[in-house]
Amino acid sequence: MLEINVDDTGEYTVCRPVGELDAFTVGQFREVLTELGGSQRLLIDLSGVPFLDSAGLGALIGGVRRAREAGGDVAVYGARPAVARLLHTTGFDRVASVSDDEASAAVALSDAPPPGVEG
Repeated sequence: MLEINVDDTGEYTVCRPVGELDAFTVGQFREVLTELGGSQRLLIDLSGVPFLDSAGLGALIGGVRRAREAGGDVAVYGARPAVARLLHTTGFDRVASVSDDEASAAVALSDAPPPGVEG
């Protein structure tokens, strides 16, 4: 089972999935990311995700793509060691900012050049 909490801080929106992000739960996560696709600044807190498979990774990449197509951006933070390794090994950390905590992720979004513009 996957629980997803969404908070709008005024500066950015935080999506907090809690539970495994896998082929069985990814549909729910994709729906939320689609709903949040118009958010200019989206942070995804992975601290409550103990396991992420290729379906979950695909949903993250799709969320980044949709946000950028809408003129926004996404940063991920709080990944547990096994999930962080997966994000690094697959190169996700070259597609989107991956930070240790919310404050660092928010700064990474602020410092990022607009999507499609080289920094």
